[in-house]
This record gives sequence, structure tokens and C-alpha cells, in this order.
Amino acid sequence: MVYKKFEELLALVDTKADKKTVALVRAEDDHALEAVAEVVKKGLIDAVLVGNREAIKKTAEKIGFSVTDDQIVDAEDPESAAAEGVKLIREGRADFLMKGKLETSQMLRPVVNKQTGLNKGGVMSHVSLTEVPAYHKMVLTTDGGMLPYPTLEQKKHIIENAVYVMNRLGYEEPKVCVLAASETPNPKMPESMEAAALKEMNQKGEIENCIVEGPISFDLAMVKEKAEIKGYESPCAGDADILIVPNIHAGNILGKCLIEMANSKMAGLIVGAQCPIVLTSRGASSEEKFNSLMLACIVSGK
Repeated sequence: MVYKKFEELLALVDTKADKKTVALVRAEDDHALEAVAEVVKKGLIDAVLVGNREAIKKTAEKIGFSVTDDQIVDAEDPESAAAEGVKLIREGRADFLMKGKLETSQMLRPVVNKQTGLNKGGVMSHVSLTEVPAYHKMVLTTDGGMLPYPTLEQKKHIIENAVYVMNRLGYEEPKVCVLAASETPNPKMPESMEAAALKEMNQKGEIENCIVEGPISFDLAMVKEKAEIKGYESPCAGDADILIVPNIHAGNILGKCLIEMANSKMAGLIVGAQCPIVLTSRGASSEEKFNSLMLACIVSGK
């Protein structure tokens, strides 16, 4: 199973018998509510809107979205809205969360609460599924939005989270490329040593349901001819499904380069909790928000 475009994922959501429900936290946000309104109007998902009831009604009226009182969960401030969103997930009244008009830290604080949150005890990480015109299939990059400088153990969990997403999309054994500047492990470049260690974990069965390659440079991971020229033999070379970046800076730069300079489209989620969290920036396009909601629909649930 290989996907080239987001339109194919939309078709996958269309075929699902169970319609998912998103809890939009602090829904009095024009951009986020517009994205949710679009998918609701298309009949793709249902929505619960959390926040100030009157503000939500005014925002909905402004964008031409008809909402009823029973679709709104009243919450006066960001902290209580985020807590109500988490409660909706725990009670089974929503399948995934989306960030509205509040800070990321406010959104995640109740999520990671050890007593009442949604943390599964592992690592939460950010994944970006990207449609790259110059590549023969979609590729997932991680982690460019959650962990600044992940440790080796955290990178293991980052891979597991990414593989879970790809498994949900139907990829049985995704090809994982752990990126570095060189294909040779070098003690002076810790990222390359960690990449080699992650490959060894995979070979020992400590990281399952995927093929891990590393260290490997971006060009060899994405362009088979480049790997052939350098004599780099790997089933992952030129056919990567997942790109693991060394740190948040590399992931952020790579993602923005693909979007701004390579005409790519993307969807972003935080995964690793009991449900996916749609957490796009305010500068994200409406298409990116739509794609992220579609991805969350596929990833959420059992």
C-alpha cells in the first residue's frame, strides 16, 4: 500500500463506516473553526466545540457555520477548555483533539497529566505526512515539532510512533531512514552513532514492523540514483517512507523547505497519546488543516 497524494487519503476516510468526532479546543478561532466546518459540512466528521459559548456562536455565524447548543461545551478560559477536551476523549465522546485559540503549552498540560491525562507512558512526538511532487510517494518526517534534542531512547519511541501512523495507513513494513550528514558512523557526530544504534535495535527485533536504515543522508534516502552512484546498498535507499531527523531544528527546517520551496503539501499531528492531536500553526493553510483532520481520522481509534 503506497499513497502518492492526499486525495487518496480522503477517499480512505470516505470509506470508513464509523464517523469520527473531533473536539476543537477553544473553538472561538476563525481559522481552526473554518477547517472543522469544512469537514463537517462534507459529512466526513462530527465536531464538539469547546470554549466560550457566545464567542463560538459569533465566530460560527461570521463564517457561515450553523451550530447548535448541544454541540458546544462551555469553558471560559484556555485551561478549563483544554481540560474539558481531554475529558471528552476519556469519556469516549470524541476521538481526537484539535488546538484552537490557545497556546500549545496550555493545550498539552492536561494531556500529560499523570492522573487525568491521555499520556500512555511513552513519548509524544510530532509527525508530518508530506506530499512531495518530486518524490514517488508520500513521506513522513519526524520529529520537527515536539522534542528539541531527543535521546537515543526517545528516538526509538519516535520511530515507533511514526511506524504506528504508517501502519494505520496500511503500510505493513515502512522503510525508516535515520538521517545524518554521512553514511559512516562517526563518534564526532553523535547523530550518526545513534542512527547506527537504532538500525541495530531494529535488526535485533527491539524496533518492530519496519526496516530501519542509518546513518543515511537525505539525498540517498530519497533518490535511488544517488545511492547507486555512491554504492550505498539498502532496501530503504531512494524509497524512504519515514525520515527521522536528528533534532527539532532539522525537522522544522526540512518541513518548511519542502512546503515553501518544493511545492509540497503536508498534514501534522502529535501522536503517542491516547488520541492524535491536530496542532497546526496559525500560519498553516486551510488545506494543511483539512489534511491534518483527515489524517487524524485515519490514525484515531483502535
